[in-house]
Amino acid sequence: MSGTSQHLLIADYLILSLPQSAHAEEWLEQSLNNGKQPLYKLKIPDFQSGTLDSLVQESEELSKIDQQLGGSVSKVVEILNSVSESKSNSNSSRTIQSRSVFDYVQNFQWNTSKYRLDKPISQLVKIISSEAVTLDSDVRSTFQNYQTAKSNFLAADRKRNGDLSIKSLHEIVKPEQFVLDSENLVTILIAVPNNLVSEFKNKYETLTQFVIPRSAEAIAKDLEFTLFTVTLFKKFQQEFINNAREQKWHPRTDFVYSEETLNNLRKEFDITKATESKLKNEVIRLSKTAYLDIVACWFHIKVIRVYVEAVLRYGLPPQFDNYLIKFEGSNLKNLGKAKKELVEKFGYLGGDGYSTNSNLHEYASLVDSDYEPFVLYNFEVV
Repeated sequence: MSGTSQHLLIADYLILSLPQSAHAEEWLEQSLNNGKQPLYKLKIPDFQSGTLDSLVQESEELSKIDQQLGGSVSKVVEILNSVSESKSNSNSSRTIQSRSVFDYVQNFQWNTSKYRLDKPISQLVKIISSEAVTLDSDVRSTFQNYQTAKSNFLAADRKRNGDLSIKSLHEIVKPEQFVLDSENLVTILIAVPNNLVSEFKNKYETLTQFVIPRSAEAIAKDLEFTLFTVTLFKKFQQEFINNAREQKWHPRTDFVYSEETLNNLRKEFDITKATESKLKNEVIRLSKTAYLDIVACWFHIKVIRVYVEAVLRYGLPPQFDNYLIKFEGSNLKNLGKAKKELVEKFGYLGGDGYSTNSNLHEYASLVDSDYEPFVLYNFEVV
């Protein structure tokens, strides 16, 4: 089942179209899977058919768009699940025009106000598919913006709440712990793993020339690191930093004492948190709306596809009956069995090559095993 492997499959419908002469409804209700599958009549309007050649072209295009929109629905559900606090919150999105997706599909009515039936099929397909593609693009773009905002917030959060090797130090250190405005001297901050503190104290003065003796001062400690200041001549600053890294100490070269920077970091945390929260709500709102609209577009495309294939299979004028067969919960496993029963019952519609009584022998490999002898499509609700 394409595009749904990583999502919870809520229900699967078989959309079946048969010539009116097949007199299928009673058998479908009473005999298919021992009469256990819910059956619904699907109302498909009469479209502006055009030529058979144009319908063949539309058939290929519809196949691609059908698959594309199925992928779009799955992606929207994936995004919604990833940002929603709970599964029930994301599942609440599965309503269309205040109706459940199931009710919408099972009692489907063509939206004539949006997709006028006096337009040719090719034009309807373009209108519907472009609408869905735009929605899909909007959701993906907004989700990308949200992910960027979330990364920015997490980075700001690490600066505020991370360990001493990565967090912002502006609320920890004080001006008096630094040599400020000196022409020759500089104070460096180093986060030393707690298990290396003794080694640090023994080695730091000899790491380069002109380290001020006994200048190391421990000014903060957490579970992982102890933060020291060390003062030395500016000329040897980079050499000291390089050698410190070789000792697996962590020079905090990103730190420059500044009241302005401290205020900016406070603002950064608040701004990134607010932006992340705002975009998260926007993704949820847009995804729910897009889910409704893309599913509606997708089902309209399915309906056109069924019509086109039925005309190509059964001819004009369009005289065929259309059905929805629903599978959900434990009944999902019966879908393959139901397909097999349908082929046994209506295989004669495909001619001798698809009759279950036909003896294909060496020609068996020439028959497309995915090709049904009648019009049959899946519609998966995720």
